[in-house]
Amino acid sequence: QVQLVESGGGLVQPGGSLRLSCAASGFILSIRVMGWYRQAPGKERELVATITRGGSTNYADSVKGRFTISRDNAKTPMFLQMNSLKPEDTAVYYCNAVVILVDRSEDYWGKGTLVTVSS
Repeated sequence: QVQLVESGGGLVQPGGSLRLSCAASGFILSIRVMGWYRQAPGKERELVATITRGGSTNYADSVKGRFTISRDNAKTPMFLQMNSLKPEDTAVYYCNAVVILVDRSEDYWGKGTLVTVSS
């Protein structure tokens, strides 16, 4: 089992910055991939960025060059640095962790943190 808790959301003006954090507990050494997803009102949940245990990253085209995902090691929180925020970045941001087991993979989710970009 893995538990995930997000923090750092809030209200920010267009062009501003926020840093989201995701703290993991439980079987954290079994996590292979972590990521951030978001869901805007009336829309489906979408990928924002992922980072593998080895440090490889992947970003949605809509956030490339503006957002940076990071995680120092398996025992430290994961972060999402968001710069040059736009109103269309407004959404609930969810932390995700993927655990690879012998015969299957398991997904874990946090409860989300709201990011509102508005003047």
